[in-house]
Amino acid sequence: MTLTVPPGFQVERAAGPPLVDRPIVADFDEQGRLYVAESSGSNDKVEKQLQEKPHRILRLEDTDGDGRFDKRTVFADRMMFPEGTLWFDGSLYVSAPPSIWNLTDTDGDRVADRREEWFQGKTLTGCANDLHGPYLGPDGWIYWCKGAFAEQKYELPGKPPFVTRAAHIFRRRPGESLVEPVMTGGMDNPVDVDFMPTGEQILTATFLEHPQLGRRDALIHAVYGGVYGKQHDVIERHKKTGDLLPALTHYGPAAPCGLTHYASRVFGAAYQDNFFACLFNLHKVTRHVLEPSGATFNTRDSDFLVSSSLDFHPTDVLEDADGSLVVIDTGAWYKLCCPTSQLAKPDVLGAIYRVRRKEAPKLDDPRGLQLVWAAMKPADLTQLLDDTRPAVRKRAIGQLAKLGNGAIAALESALKTSGSAEARRNAVWALTRIEGAAARQAVHDALKDQDDTVRHAAIHSAGVWRDAGALPHLLDALSGPSPQLQRAAAEALGRTGDKSAVPGLLAAAGAPHDRVLEHSLTYAVIEIADPAATAQGLRASSPDTRRAALMALDQMDGGGLKPEQVTPLLTSSEPPLKQTAWWIAERHPEWGGALAGFFRRRLDARNLTSVEREEVGGQLARFGSDPQIQDLLAATVARARAKESRLVALRVMEKARVKEMPPVWIPALVLVLEGKDPDLIREAVAAARASAVPKERAAELTDALQRVARDSAAPAEVRLEALAAIPGGINSVDAELLDLLRASIAPTQTVGARGFAASVLEKAKLSRDQLLMLADSLKTAGPLELSRVLAAFDNGSDEEVGLKMIAALGQSKALSSLRADVLRPRLEKYPQPVKKQGEALLAKLNLDAARQSARLEELLASLEGGDIRRGQAVFNSQKAACSSCHAIGYLGGKVGPDLTKIGQIRAPRDLLEAIIYPSASFVRSYEPLMVITKSGERQSGVVREDAPDEVVLATSATEEVRIPRSEIAEMRPGTVSVMPSGLDEQLTRQELADLLAFLKATRREAQ
Repeated sequence: MTLTVPPGFQVERAAGPPLVDRPIVADFDEQGRLYVAESSGSNDKVEKQLQEKPHRILRLEDTDGDGRFDKRTVFADRMMFPEGTLWFDGSLYVSAPPSIWNLTDTDGDRVADRREEWFQGKTLTGCANDLHGPYLGPDGWIYWCKGAFAEQKYELPGKPPFVTRAAHIFRRRPGESLVEPVMTGGMDNPVDVDFMPTGEQILTATFLEHPQLGRRDALIHAVYGGVYGKQHDVIERHKKTGDLLPALTHYGPAAPCGLTHYASRVFGAAYQDNFFACLFNLHKVTRHVLEPSGATFNTRDSDFLVSSSLDFHPTDVLEDADGSLVVIDTGAWYKLCCPTSQLAKPDVLGAIYRVRRKEAPKLDDPRGLQLVWAAMKPADLTQLLDDTRPAVRKRAIGQLAKLGNGAIAALESALKTSGSAEARRNAVWALTRIEGAAARQAVHDALKDQDDTVRHAAIHSAGVWRDAGALPHLLDALSGPSPQLQRAAAEALGRTGDKSAVPGLLAAAGAPHDRVLEHSLTYAVIEIADPAATAQGLRASSPDTRRAALMALDQMDGGGLKPEQVTPLLTSSEPPLKQTAWWIAERHPEWGGALAGFFRRRLDARNLTSVEREEVGGQLARFGSDPQIQDLLAATVARARAKESRLVALRVMEKARVKEMPPVWIPALVLVLEGKDPDLIREAVAAARASAVPKERAAELTDALQRVARDSAAPAEVRLEALAAIPGGINSVDAELLDLLRASIAPTQTVGARGFAASVLEKAKLSRDQLLMLADSLKTAGPLELSRVLAAFDNGSDEEVGLKMIAALGQSKALSSLRADVLRPRLEKYPQPVKKQGEALLAKLNLDAARQSARLEELLASLEGGDIRRGQAVFNSQKAACSSCHAIGYLGGKVGPDLTKIGQIRAPRDLLEAIIYPSASFVRSYEPLMVITKSGERQSGVVREDAPDEVVLATSATEEVRIPRSEIAEMRPGTVSVMPSGLDEQLTRQELADLLAFLKATRREAQ
């Protein structure tokens, strides 16, 4: 393995087996001892790991000072999966979901003899990403991250409990129980937080976006009150200030984890205040230079340490006191929720590496161990606040904070007399950790400091303490020239809750600003929650002020915003107002009746462009559950003069989220289906298929759909979709329709046609002779359709039918797409000779892991010489149908993961495994879910929506199913991918080699 670093740097191994085998995360204590969370290598289900607690915490020491650790102690054994370590105030804090533990060695024997449960998250999901951290902020609060989407509940004094399923950064003061949310998101996994010298939070996170265009994971400026991606139902009930906040930089599917802020000067001035991030999937550590840009930052990104080995997985990075950078490589043991090959590599262990700058000046006594700390007075400690050694500065801040009120006079003196901005800023951080009015008053002096970073820290201090006494200074900063200070001041003003700040906040919103400053200004008004003062902003001359007031009134508790205040702005000539009005209106489906007149006029307008009509359609779909909007859609479909308006209304019927088709729509759809316009008929068929039809009204729609299906002049795909749309499925299939259905499941047909035909056959009631005919079609049915078509044989028991079915399956190239546990029950109703013949098929399907591995190796060795261009054609072909579920760049489906950069993060073997054994592992956010209804029906698919009232599953490339939560009896993780197995049997070896070559080449950003 080769580790590459920039010129002028060198890498050395600081620890490895047998001292440490599988390190995950680590932190130093004041003496320079490294506390390492080490995995046992277990990938058991988290419930078993919680019960057995197989992991441990090691304490490593470098006894001779050569930079290599040579001594270890097991500091704590029997740990649940550890996902964060923090040394603070004589104890090690460890996140081990569902809790954060405080581990202390009280007797000096190098072993933690006291274990206290410092925080209880009370949730543990399958990937154990409920907790990451904790992390110490410069303000003295302890921060941590909540991932996954399990519900957690936090009590708030004087307020309703904070109940959430979203992702968050949380924080609390070490000696208190009150938990505060800092940031909210729809990402799966917020991981590591570190801080700018001013207190701004920087975060690594996975799945900030649904995978597309090579994007997924990101580095984020985690602003207080911000709501970040991805778009997910769990964030819907959280207060927002508009669209989701942006990322600093996008990583793609990199699995970022460990992050550190580099405080030392040892690497040189260009590196001070940089951030370094670990990218697990990309086998490297990246460097990020943050440069102020408005109220947030731009980043300059580059690789810092890159490994040549696919088994190098960095999970943590931290700065040592001597200015070197310590990198944790966990090895190749981890596979829990990791969509790489599921074949474990227990022999590939991890290590700890140290990166140094060649010929860098050596820091004498980098931890200040030669200083007599116990004898130091406050004035002595303040002299260390700008020491060149980061570890000494950090320890001095902690010591001063412990002295409490006894240190305030010395800290005030430092603020007034020190010529060092760093010393003054660190004095603010020490004061922030001290309770009481005297410490708050002392920070007020720093609010007038000449240095912006000192003022920024002081504003943050006033904010975390909700210090209303700082109000005049905060208002000064709000109206000042610095967007960074304006943003911080807005945050602090919102937290004080002082109503007198509202006019100033709204006035600031009217000046030019970026999205991050806009957020903080608006969120502050939301937090203060003064509707009367906020409503004054609706009369402002600035459209940006009016926008902020409108958003705040909608989101604040008791805002009382009414539809008549919003409707006039839906056609505003001011873009900020128009966009915000629509943003608000679309989140109030109960406003549909009030907006019906507006939509009627828009649909009737003859001067709308096609883009505007589609825009109206997207807006209307949000209100599909409102009776007045339903009436409007039916009337438009039935009577509108303009064909374009009728098409828009039909598309809205298809997209509207209704549990059951409104009865008023049925006559309108029948009218279109009995007409002659092929464009309208196509849309009406799609609308008819989109929602359940009331049983008492099913017959009239069924007759109209059957007429379309039997129209030989209509396009085959429309005829098939009409059959698939028949409520409850078609009762009888005549010879003509059976021929159409059989022909449509052939691999040469479009994915849509095959999907509709399979859907019809899945529910069809076929005669014995028809089943004999259909059995022949099993030989050529593709892996996407075979299992569904096979369902037509579930009600059969005829021996000849059963034997012919078994014989056809034996000749099917898609046989491996079936699972033995699904086929076996289908054979139970057939006579013994059928079952006997079926045993051979079942044995063929029961392929064990060892045979899978051998098959992979044999196949991989034969797939050399693939052609990228031919592979692109295979990817987009109807035969492979990859693009029906997967996107590359801007094109393709969204049922499966985005593959724009898949070649950058997956080895050829892993790619091949995903193609031929898709159920071996699942990409995060694309895990199948099994839903069992109260009536016993089972549905398995990828979750598209996880809403409070329903769950929407994608069950194939062309079909979704909506399941009301009131009908759900049980939900559990699925074991079978929506993507079928057997693609290797459908493609020739050359086609498979070409496809693999194409996927390996998808490494760059989509252009």
